[in-house]
Amino acid sequence: MAGPAQPGRPAAAPPGLLPLLLLLLSAAAIIPRGDGQNLVTEDVTVVEGDVATISCRVKNSDDSVIQLLNPNRQTIYFRDFRPLKDSRFQLVNFSNSELRVSLTNVSISDEGRYFCQLYTDPPQEIYTTITVLVPPRNLVIDIQKEIAVEGEEIELNCTAMASRPATTIRWFKGNKELTGKSEVEQWSDMYTVTSQLLLKVGREDDGVPVICLVDHPAVKDLQTQRYLEVMYKPQVRVSQNYPVQGLTREGEPLELTCAAFGKPQPTDMRWLRVDDEMPQHVVVSGSNLLISNLNKTDNGTYRCEASNAVGKSHADYMLFVYDTTATTEPAVHGFTQLPNSAEELDYGDLSDSRAGEEGAIRSVDHAVVGGVVAVVVFAMLCLLIILGRYFARHKGTYFTHEAKGADDAADADTAIINAEGGQNNSEEKKEYFI
Repeated sequence: MAGPAQPGRPAAAPPGLLPLLLLLLSAAAIIPRGDGQNLVTEDVTVVEGDVATISCRVKNSDDSVIQLLNPNRQTIYFRDFRPLKDSRFQLVNFSNSELRVSLTNVSISDEGRYFCQLYTDPPQEIYTTITVLVPPRNLVIDIQKEIAVEGEEIELNCTAMASRPATTIRWFKGNKELTGKSEVEQWSDMYTVTSQLLLKVGREDDGVPVICLVDHPAVKDLQTQRYLEVMYKPQVRVSQNYPVQGLTREGEPLELTCAAFGKPQPTDMRWLRVDDEMPQHVVVSGSNLLISNLNKTDNGTYRCEASNAVGKSHADYMLFVYDTTATTEPAVHGFTQLPNSAEELDYGDLSDSRAGEEGAIRSVDHAVVGGVVAVVVFAMLCLLIILGRYFARHKGTYFTHEAKGADDAADADTAIINAEGGQNNSEEKKEYFI
């Protein structure tokens, strides 16, 4: 039986209780507290190479010691003293309620959890996470063909290398956004993104920039661009220098000029007459065609052809020579553009030509309508004359009584003898008109 406790000595603990108490005390000393503690901090997101600031704050200070540790549990700062030999860590502020430290030239290796500790009873601990963003190292556009031909489909690839997180690539042609197809490759903690764009080019795309734009939280307005170079067939236009306005009359001169634009610039240009030989008195000088004295044998279609390395195109001028007394608008004379494909039609180049053609079409419509009306009136008159002659010759339908009484005869001979129209009664023959 145990005796009374001696003065100045603690009472002995019951057998088996002491190890349990020691275990509980050790656990209370190392377990960090979560939310709701007196110690607070925030997570930090920083771009690689910039400065990250870590703040450990105390809500209600009791002059307890504040300590900051790195992800490896090494002490960075104990109060205002820095045991860690890394000069990139600098003390920004120290007081009983806050320990604020800056980390310069942040790199990927600095990413992780940093611990704030407060030496209270029991101790408190909370962590903050540093996330490092890495912008793309390089942004490059690669074009499958440096020089494309109108109508071709070309491939463009834009690559954003070594970023974190993975970038989003957007395409633009001028101010119009296009849709590409992206692939992502991961190398360790970095991502390389390649976006492919298929683009069918036309002559309107020549000299237009194609832009590759990157969306990434570590960088703004990062983009690169390439200018398209597109070759296309010539665009041909025929213009009338003289007469400036009005009709092309006999005895007067006619001067036409042919202009052609393409990429590359057309090197071969010639005049010809469609479906006929060029008149001997026609003078062709380079892009100009001159007829000094028009006559009706010059009527026809005159064509200007131009060609380059891509292909050939032409424009036509339809000539109709009028009498010297003619005053009406031309019904045939004018320009026409006959492109090799629908894409080559240039509406701006044909505005003058079409205005002349519309006036000609209106004149033709009036002549056609007048002719149709005249034919219809003439046909109706002929029909009335024929009907009048027919009714004059045929006065009506009538019946005679020559065979009256023949219905009661026994045979044909008796019927003939008894008939009122026979020989015995021929003098009594009468006709009745109905």
